[in-house]
Amino acid sequence: MKVTTIGLDIAKRVFALYWVEADSGEIKRRTLRRSQMLLWFARRERCVVAMEACGSAHYWGRELSKLGHEVRLLAPKFVRAFVKTNKTDAADAQAIWECSQRPGMHTVALKSETQQSVLALHRVREQQVKMRSMYVNQLRGLMAEYGVELPLGRVAGLKQAGALLTEPGAVPELLRPILYAQLEQVRALDARIEDIERALGNWAKAQPGCVRVDKVPGVGELTATAALASMGEPKGYGSGRGFAASLGLVPAQSGTGGKVHLLKISKRGDPYLRKLLIHGARSVVSAHRRKTNKGAEPQSQWLDRLLERRPFNVVVVAVANKMARTIWALVAHECEYDPNHRSVRRA
Repeated sequence: MKVTTIGLDIAKRVFALYWVEADSGEIKRRTLRRSQMLLWFARRERCVVAMEACGSAHYWGRELSKLGHEVRLLAPKFVRAFVKTNKTDAADAQAIWECSQRPGMHTVALKSETQQSVLALHRVREQQVKMRSMYVNQLRGLMAEYGVELPLGRVAGLKQAGALLTEPGAVPELLRPILYAQLEQVRALDARIEDIERALGNWAKAQPGCVRVDKVPGVGELTATAALASMGEPKGYGSGRGFAASLGLVPAQSGTGGKVHLLKISKRGDPYLRKLLIHGARSVVSAHRRKTNKGAEPQSQWLDRLLERRPFNVVVVAVANKMARTIWALVAHECEYDPNHRSVRRA
């Protein structure tokens, strides 16, 4: 018996469906309310449900998987090319169905509830860090208008700002309570960020994959937890290069007539995880340049040769690419990190 593929365009309240019956070839369209979704799919025989990988797609994917259906998540940029005319829910559902029929179409790994929760913690932490930077910069600027220059560094600057704002005279009395309240907001943000990092650290210690990945130079708890949560199922990637390519750490290509030109890195995928890997790689390369005894380790020899041929930022991206491949290998093969490991090419 042939399995029917259903294109599902999910939304907040109304869901559009498009499918072609595998037995009769009849084209079907349907609209479901949110309350009707799971009940309708529970009454259908096993089918393939294709959706765009958006905010709630992982939730619906998990629920449909419990009902015995196979779920395929497609990148929205791949689906957009199949929208023939105006963008409507029905047209999107048909485009999703057509995109899912293409052979070799890449899919997005379905994330578990825990993986989604870890990524949510990272998003909240990133927002809190941005808000803290905004508060600190505004506090510095407003106090500088009255001749108060705070020392460099967030900790030192806030310490001196707290001492000055508790005493009258540093800034006008009308402004002093407002600035002190803003300083308290920064301290509250510090406490929230510490709570999130503590929760991520506790989760990382309980995950064998995070413990293995944390041993890679340049990778800490933030990078390890974000990588494992973003990766989903590691076997969904054919190799470590596929995982690095999904993060935009490989060159984009442009070619015609049999000639392919390598461009800048594609910067596709999750920019947050790519940023963490780039920062970690920059610390590794900077620490290597500060070492006086170069060439003591195989990786140092590789970095030495790379730094001789390429600019600093290019080397940083190359190290980030290697870190992403190493992370995938440690998680996919469940092995321990070995700095002296040598990959063997298949015959």
